Amino acid sequence: MTMTELSREIGEVWTRLFDHRPFLNGEIKFMLREFEEKRGDREVENLFFILEKVTEIKDSQVEKIKKGSETLPIFSEKLGQALQLCESITNEYLNVNEEAEKKITENREKRQKEWDQFIDDMNFKCKRIDNAFEEKEEELRDLYADLNHKLNIANN
Repeated sequence: MTMTELSREIGEVWTRLFDHRPFLNGEIKFMLREFEEKRGDREVENLFFILEKVTEIKDSQVEKIKKGSETLPIFSEKLGQALQLCESITNEYLNVNEEAEKKITENREKRQKEWDQFIDDMNFKCKRIDNAFEEKEEELRDLYADLNHKLNIANN
């Protein structure tokens, strides 16, 4: 490879890496086509419409806003009163809610104690019934054993 070929190759590499003109020319043509052909005068019409609205607001609405702002102190006072009322209602609700929660907790504890007492009573009664049953069973065994013994004596 000769020096001229080498410099030509380096020149091509440099052009590919650092010369963005072909890419930029394509992007510029695309943007021009996008705005000129596809969108046409829509963007300009939108700008004029916005300018017209801003001018109308400036000419007519500024006085309305000034007149409306005169009632702001009264509105602010009423808003402060409403906030105080809301806060008092919230505090009252929280107090009632806490009291109700305490009452619910007390009732749960009371019901749990009653339930525990009921279970203890039922267990006691079941044990009494089991004991009475075992006593009757023992009495009946003794009775039948005695009868069986008497029958054996009578048959002999």
